[in-house]
Amino acid sequence: MRIGVPREIKSGENRVALTPEGARVLRAEGCEVVVETGAGEASGFPDREYLAAGSRIGEAADAWASDLVVKVKEPVPSEVPSLSSSSALFTFLHLAAFPALTEELLERRVAAVAYETVTSGKTLPLLRPMSEVAGTLSIQVGARGLEKACGGRGVLLPGVSGIAPGNVCVLGAGVAGRAAARIAAGIGAEVTVIDVNPEKLLLAEKECRKPILTVASAPEAVAAAVREADLVVSAVLVTGERAPRIITRDMLRTMRPGAVVVDIAIDQGGAFETSRPTTHASPYFMEEGIVHYCVANMPAAVPRTSTLALTTATLPYLASIVRLGLRGAMRADGGLLSGLNTWDGNITCEGVAKAFGKPFLPPGQAIG
Repeated sequence: MRIGVPREIKSGENRVALTPEGARVLRAEGCEVVVETGAGEASGFPDREYLAAGSRIGEAADAWASDLVVKVKEPVPSEVPSLSSSSALFTFLHLAAFPALTEELLERRVAAVAYETVTSGKTLPLLRPMSEVAGTLSIQVGARGLEKACGGRGVLLPGVSGIAPGNVCVLGAGVAGRAAARIAAGIGAEVTVIDVNPEKLLLAEKECRKPILTVASAPEAVAAAVREADLVVSAVLVTGERAPRIITRDMLRTMRPGAVVVDIAIDQGGAFETSRPTTHASPYFMEEGIVHYCVANMPAAVPRTSTLALTTATLPYLASIVRLGLRGAMRADGGLLSGLNTWDGNITCEGVAKAFGKPFLPPGQAIG
């Protein structure tokens, strides 16, 4: 088997899908690894380290002409011509937010496995590390957005002696939401976490070393919390589906001018009615007097940490695919099988099929 690692070309993307150590592990399993020139540079992994690990350094076409192409982010339009039925794809896809890419994968009959829908029990092991990074970063970028230079209302989240701290509202108590709550509470902000799941709210309380307010999700509760917040972080997730629109434009109009919203869910289409994807080069925009941060690849801001966290999670799956082949690895691991989004012209992820109103073929039935 040949595994290809193209250089990420999405705007602001600095991660790489395989480290030199990971390449060494896969070479020991007997496969060939082809890494595009410079693919690891932004994460601190120069070509010479891949060469020392037994990889071959080549051009983009060499990496794409592999049995399995391993990426970090979904293919951008200029990469679409490289997609084919002869190369499987293993990457973050978030197809519910990308109808055109979904159509290309179907038309080109690509076997595409999405990191974000791979499961292990009730968890999402490949999404989890990036969710934790994004949740942690959300408070950092939200605090920056509150600065006057970014259009914010000039609030310092921890406050100072004699001055009240800022108010942070976190929507969703999953991995990203709890990470956001931990950081916000840790720096001294007042924190409210809202979720429909009482067990997740209890977990958020336990993980935060300082008191936070947890609230069962209801439209009235969300509206009240958003109205009082200096910073709102959306960390809602419905696996494989488009993110639910929780915050309407009318709700934003009730917020204090210069408050900030950070939409971690923008990868899945966004949870704010006013959200639109932004980049690391131009991360903030104003809408209804509110500062928006909607970068679709937040963890790329800290590529060394993010690459190490992501590849630690993906490497065991890659090793299994090398040993058993993609079909064999999915037959052996139902969690990996749940990551299959498209196969031979069919949608094999129920959430994606639902998002586009298309037929759904169960993945087990698809691979036979």
